[in-house]
Amino acid sequence: MSRTFVAGVGMVPFATPRTAEPYDVMAPAAIRAALTDAGVELADVQQAYAGYVYGDSTSGQRALYRVGTTGIPVVNVNNNCSTGSSALFLARQAVASGAADCVLAFGFEQMERGALAIKWPDRPSPFVDFMAIAEERNGASEAPFAAQLFGGAGAEYAERYGVAPETFAKVAVKARTHAANNPFAVFRDPVTVEQVLASPQIFGPLTRLQCCPPTCGAAAAIIVSEEFARARGLRTTVAIAAQAMTTDGAATFDGSLMNLVGADMSRRAADQVYEAAGVDPGDVRVVELHDCFTANEILSYESLRLTPDGTAEKFIEDGDNTYGGAVVTNPSGGLLSKGHPLGATGLAQCAELSWQLRGEAGARQVDGATLALQHNIGLGGAAVVTLYERGDR
Repeated sequence: MSRTFVAGVGMVPFATPRTAEPYDVMAPAAIRAALTDAGVELADVQQAYAGYVYGDSTSGQRALYRVGTTGIPVVNVNNNCSTGSSALFLARQAVASGAADCVLAFGFEQMERGALAIKWPDRPSPFVDFMAIAEERNGASEAPFAAQLFGGAGAEYAERYGVAPETFAKVAVKARTHAANNPFAVFRDPVTVEQVLASPQIFGPLTRLQCCPPTCGAAAAIIVSEEFARARGLRTTVAIAAQAMTTDGAATFDGSLMNLVGADMSRRAADQVYEAAGVDPGDVRVVELHDCFTANEILSYESLRLTPDGTAEKFIEDGDNTYGGAVVTNPSGGLLSKGHPLGATGLAQCAELSWQLRGEAGARQVDGATLALQHNIGLGGAAVVTLYERGDR
């Protein structure tokens, strides 16, 4: 497998459904930005992987055709909230295997207002088994299904380790603090713990300000081989050191709501990445992780081995999840504050971490970052973990 590099990234500012442009405007803008950042033309791209969840078939072609029609293979990808990283996973595989030297991964979402809902009620839902376990544990609820799952997982964690509601709220406060320095983020105004806890109750420990909003946006990345980069004089500052995708195993359905929302799946992916790269989790200084709800950020600290099991509350109280601590988590503001346009999220994470390793993150810059970890999950399910490292130039 050949070494792969992120030659360029691009994204558009995320927006609420009420204010966003259509996907065939947002996605081309992100693609053009990535091409310019990489210093390549669309004609140099040999394959493209387009990630989106809500849209008709071949929407990826529609988005790319607004940039140009070169006749290359375009593969449309849908893996729920891990869609963007799944497109990235396929792009990296294509380059690493030698099938292509320059590949475009892009993701976009034009979302509707309101909480996520089951889109196709006339056929079996992929979440039937998930909701059956959640309802057995929590009883029936009118809350949005994702909030039931993640809120239930948060309640299980709080009960198991004696975590206070304020701990969950502090994650939302941290997200807003980081997002204040990100011009691409939707929610940049600060909030307090008291405001977070006073916002409407959704499910379990989750209040409204602890749930990521429906968001529209697009992001893209250009993945190249080392040979292609050197032949074209492209930057090799950001290398993909290791990457893994896992899906649900038996532990997902063992009755634990924490595993039901991906804790085990994420841990297996992270362990594969650490082993493949020969890296200790303690060496990572910046992480973009999947904080669709505050509860999942807390679970992810431990799944990614940033802190031992049961210690997330101390990790937060000690400030080890932010600047000046052990590792800066979600310097972009994360899904909670930057926003979560499903198909774009994984590629927006890639963009943020590329800027961090290039030293181009401005006020968000994490000092001394040479390794960066990305974590993106989708229920139903898939977890993608990617480790980036600084290249040579």
